[in-house]
Amino acid sequence: MLLNCDLGESFGAWKMGLDEQVMPHIDMANVACGFHAGDPDVLAKTLTLVKNHQVILGAHPSYPDRQGFGRRSMSLSAQELTHHLHYQIAAIDGMAQVQHTSLHYVKPHGALYNDMMKSEAVMTTVLNAIACYPKKLKLMILASAKQDIHQKLAEQHGVTLIFEAFADRLYRDDGLLTPRSEPLAVHDKAALLAQVEQLHKYSSVTTASGKSLTLRADTLCVHGDNTASIALIQEIKSMINQ
Repeated sequence: MLLNCDLGESFGAWKMGLDEQVMPHIDMANVACGFHAGDPDVLAKTLTLVKNHQVILGAHPSYPDRQGFGRRSMSLSAQELTHHLHYQIAAIDGMAQVQHTSLHYVKPHGALYNDMMKSEAVMTTVLNAIACYPKKLKLMILASAKQDIHQKLAEQHGVTLIFEAFADRLYRDDGLLTPRSEPLAVHDKAALLAQVEQLHKYSSVTTASGKSLTLRADTLCVHGDNTASIALIQEIKSMINQ
């Protein structure tokens, strides 16, 4: 499995994450597009890091919700959501071309990601938006119990999917993530490493009810928020490369 991480989420003097430290240890970078975090200067600097470390570049668009860090759902029409996606994707695509690097995929952020996984209508809008963008891009979504359904839907739109799993989150039986508001939704280090090992060896996770759920994941989402998380990413990388 490749490792992916959300990056470029600083804004002005406000710093979020340790992008410079995490970049050497990951394979894919989901870069904020400015609607939930990031700004033009941060985007340019993040793209330079992506290029220098030869990391696969992805756009990380969100609902227009900077105050809520993109974590609040919004009721947008299909046309509005499509325009918001194209605006954000084009910003990263254009800035990447300036630095002679290329955008390869899209991973929606926060509430938009969750809504996409819960609603076929939102998923269809996202797929349509990517399908009609004038460049072939892949879509990263959550590996869940509906993988086969999502695969068929994506094929209808001519979009290739990248399935991801989460190292630090407790899964429900349907393959969706347990909301952060619920107890034990975020794993401690021991549970996190156990989940990574299970994903790597058996392509499965143990859900909140104790059920073993098969997940075919292409990539694993990790976080680089502090020095401890950087060390943990290195430990995860060592584990999956064995």
